[in-house]
Amino acid sequence: MTGRRPIRSTPPGGLRGRSRATRTGVLSAGALVACASLAVGCGVVPGATGGSGDDAPITVMTWAPQDTGATNKPGMPALAQAYARWVNSQGGLGGRKLNVLTCNDHNDSVAAAKCARRAVKENAVAVVGSYSQYADSFFPVLEGARIPYIGGYGLTNSEFTSPLSYPVNGGQPALLAGLGSALADSCGPVTLVRPDTIAGDQLPVLLDSGLSSGGHERAHDQRAAEDATSYDDQSGRALAREGTGPGGPGCVVPVLGDRTGTFMDSFRRASEDHPDVRTATVLGSVDQTTINASGGASGPYEGAYVTGWYPSVGDPAWDGLKKLIKEQAFGNNDVDAADAGVQTTWIAYTVLKEVVESLGDGEVSADTVRRALDGGLEVGTGGLTPDLRWTFADKLASVGFPRLVNADVTLQVVRDGRLVSARQGTVDTTRTLQNADVA
Repeated sequence: MTGRRPIRSTPPGGLRGRSRATRTGVLSAGALVACASLAVGCGVVPGATGGSGDDAPITVMTWAPQDTGATNKPGMPALAQAYARWVNSQGGLGGRKLNVLTCNDHNDSVAAAKCARRAVKENAVAVVGSYSQYADSFFPVLEGARIPYIGGYGLTNSEFTSPLSYPVNGGQPALLAGLGSALADSCGPVTLVRPDTIAGDQLPVLLDSGLSSGGHERAHDQRAAEDATSYDDQSGRALAREGTGPGGPGCVVPVLGDRTGTFMDSFRRASEDHPDVRTATVLGSVDQTTINASGGASGPYEGAYVTGWYPSVGDPAWDGLKKLIKEQAFGNNDVDAADAGVQTTWIAYTVLKEVVESLGDGEVSADTVRRALDGGLEVGTGGLTPDLRWTFADKLASVGFPRLVNADVTLQVVRDGRLVSARQGTVDTTRTLQNADVA
């Protein structure tokens, strides 16, 4: 790169958005939750227990890490439990009660496998709206029992390759490809600060696909411990590199989940002598709460671009979710309508609801749920995503993502301390991902 690129506060011209009209209201979705072991973290929402006959309760699972030293997603199982209370009070899904199991995967491969084995033992018809980076541990168990995995968070490539996976968003691939496209015309050198984990190893090539699509050099890949209590060294090294690049002020991209806020605390101190260096990240690593905690308009996120999967929380399409939280999770601070995990869980159970309704009075089992999804069922989500339909002949199969059917992302920016839309509608990252070197 040659010359000095200007820092722009307007949405980058390199992105070509595709507007999606937002329909008001969201289809009601069941939220259901899973358990890591028989002894720890288990909870069952009152209702019937197990079974898969015509009028038998529907048993499902949701798992997510809680109370760990790294990323935690307690809002996902909490929302699931709240929805289960609501849906059971109204007669259940399709006239059937929901039997909801909860599971803490502890950010641990052994615990993730225990969650999956628990789902098999309890005859779960699906695992829905869950978060785990240990796909290699839980997918073989689910696949052996032919239990579908609906609406995972999108952390791992396996969620976009397994025949039993039905993702509702584009996961990290779409977020990072979209972010790279946004930064290509706005940044000098780019440094990606990401976890030194298996899931983290997949992130650099995805960000680079977006950067390359805009003619930008690849990002510098900087690993970091995902459970560190300070990132002073990583901040200093990132800033040292940004100061030597030929393309003008650079951008630092921390994608560390819950530890992104910890990184930004260190970065704020280290960046006092580098006022032109900007930051950018993805939703899930930052939200309005973390922006507020870091100083709002005077903090290091000001001017940062943030990519997300869904419309901003102020969109009327989230009214159904907000109503549920108000009625069934009021006072539970874990359940935040602006949290990407909570949003994904809500959408995942929109899918489950439509599947159950499509089965009519027939049996609801792992087999019938899977056959409905594989049979071409198209699910609408009230404008929160494009209509969803899963096949193995989709546009991204050629680059190893046959189950990635929603590559849309939204582009947001921190302006005056608030996370706001940087452009209307969504950006389709399909073409960018088609050119990604993910082999």
